Amino acid sequence: MMANDIGAYFAGYPGHDQAVEGIANHLRNFWEPRMRRELVAYVANGGGDLKPLVREAVLTMARKSPAGSEDVGDG
Repeated sequence: MMANDIGAYFAGYPGHDQAVEGIANHLRNFWEPRMRRELVAYVANGGGDLKPLVREAVLTMARKSPAGSEDVGDG
């Protein structure tokens, strides 16, 4: 899955928090809103195939999204 590939790249960052934020920023900046919504829904349903670092980043991205926003992660 593409999200896990992105996570593998950022896993090399020096700190856990930097890696999570890097993944979340990449998803916000380069993924279409529909893709982000689908990924957030996938994580909400368990996200079993995603690496833990990626699941954490998706949750971080979703939390930073404006309330009621269609475009998860645009905030």
